[in-house]
Amino acid sequence: MQERKQVKQPYKKYSSLAQFVSATREALGLTRDELADKSSLDIKEIQNIEEGFDMFLSTTTRQKLAKGLKVENKEIKRYEKTPDFNLANQSTMEDIKERILNNMHNPNFTINCPLCGQKLITRVAKLYDLEDNLILRPKARCSKCPFQLTD
Repeated sequence: MQERKQVKQPYKKYSSLAQFVSATREALGLTRDELADKSSLDIKEIQNIEEGFDMFLSTTTRQKLAKGLKVENKEIKRYEKTPDFNLANQSTMEDIKERILNNMHNPNFTINCPLCGQKLITRVAKLYDLEDNLILRPKARCSKCPFQLTD
């Protein structure tokens, strides 16, 4: 198995994840398409990152991007914007739960993440209590940031 070499760059402070990824890609002499190929990511993901739309990456995306840029995961994570979970207060969470339950039969229903604005992945879990009463639990998570609807 071929060992990949890490590109050692002197630590430089970038103002954003977009700037870091773009500068590192250019230092490697790669186009966005080439980085997408080397990272096994879709070109649209690379564009969203470099244009500042994606400021927090999933672990898988971060690992793939690190491989393509020949850097360690922690170098990318350093520039990611950490979502402020205090923005999703209890009333926001209750509103999301209610909207999911009210639209559970609507296939076109969408709701956006209160932290990053991306479309939430939603579902309704059907549970039964000890007396066989149906309990509906709304569930939601974001594919772009760590937001998750809690009980």
